[in-house]
Amino acid sequence: MSVVREIPALSAVADAYDAFLVDQYGVLRDGRGPYPGAAETLVRLKQAGKRVIILSNSGKRSAENDRRLEALGFEGGSWDWFLTSGEVAWQLLKREAEGEGGAARKCLLISRDGDQSPLKGLNLVRTESGEDADIVLLAGSEGDIHPLSYYEDLLGPAARRGIPCLCTNPDKVMLTRSGPAFGAGRIAELYEELGGPVRWIGKPFADIYDFALDFLGRPDPRRVCAIGDSVEHDIAGAAAAGLGSVLVATGILEQRSDAERRQLFREHGASPDFILPKFLW
Repeated sequence: MSVVREIPALSAVADAYDAFLVDQYGVLRDGRGPYPGAAETLVRLKQAGKRVIILSNSGKRSAENDRRLEALGFEGGSWDWFLTSGEVAWQLLKREAEGEGGAARKCLLISRDGDQSPLKGLNLVRTESGEDADIVLLAGSEGDIHPLSYYEDLLGPAARRGIPCLCTNPDKVMLTRSGPAFGAGRIAELYEELGGPVRWIGKPFADIYDFALDFLGRPDPRRVCAIGDSVEHDIAGAAAAGLGSVLVATGILEQRSDAERRQLFREHGASPDFILPKFLW
């Protein structure tokens, strides 16, 4: 396991990189709102001449997340692209539909707050039942509202028929106003436990990094740094893509000790280059 250097602020390492992939939840904000100083730090990164992509395991598409972040007080233009796993999945489904043609497929959409944007513009029609679904799109979790057994009942019929599932938010834990709850990634695990096949889209899987690096013009990956609060998603994903990484000790790691964090490094076979107490310049 490599030596991990603790840094007091992001400015200590900013010159070592040309571009940053910044996680949203746990770095910029939690379920209650923005972290103090996070918006200013994004502005400072742009002022330093860095390219910034906000890279999020959100089942919602990019444009909706852009609007929401600005509504929370983040300055528009302080990032170059808000790339979500939901956006990547939508683009992949669009390409596949164009290649296949044919009739619309029935999609069982699992999302949050009634969001149907993951289906907009695709050759998919929504169904409420796993009995007749042709595909399952797992874009979000309401684990703070429904128990896991609710999703077992809903998804069981599709899983038992071997219906393919796309999980567009691999996070197993999400931050809500009432605290942590199980995320869409945990529901996808349940789908696999029930016998259904899952295609995972988002961090730490390759598709989302391919989209980000294509947008940046395929730079030297060593000059790109991923910043996140999840060892399993942000740090492991960065390591697999050959990127530098900074682990922020907020979000899901806020209550973890140093020893517990290092145990996570061992469990996931990846450690960050740096640890930062908070996303501050």
